[in-house]
Amino acid sequence: MRYLHTMIRISDLDESLNFFCNLLGLVEIGRRDSEKGRYTNLKLAAPEDAEFAKETNTTYIELTYNWDPEDYGGGRNFGHLAFCVDDIYATCQKLMDAGIVINRPPRDGHMAFVKTPDGISLELLQKDGSLPEKEPWASMPNTGSW
Repeated sequence: MRYLHTMIRISDLDESLNFFCNLLGLVEIGRRDSEKGRYTNLKLAAPEDAEFAKETNTTYIELTYNWDPEDYGGGRNFGHLAFCVDDIYATCQKLMDAGIVINRPPRDGHMAFVKTPDGISLELLQKDGSLPEKEPWASMPNTGSW
């Protein structure tokens, strides 16, 4: 068995692309519009995985944008996606500067949780272990749920 992809239904294509590509740094590796099905599928991958994901058609996130509006609700029942990041503090700061709530700050220099515009939890893990604890993160409280 091999992991292929994770599919997330999104409600706003531009907002989601901004979040995943501009803020998190994923890259678009494929796109398909279906007139008959009335949806757009986008394949996104981490930059380091992009070529492998294209070659194997695995290890990517599939965003599904249904052209007819739907309410997808909380997203907590989905669970979460996990990404390894080079600098958890810099990643969280970039997200926070863009107005994204850091639901579980990286107090330990290792793990944080944020949510996508559609309420899907993302776990961010520091590459190669943990960074030294640092303010304001070390004393920042949790916000909401993740």
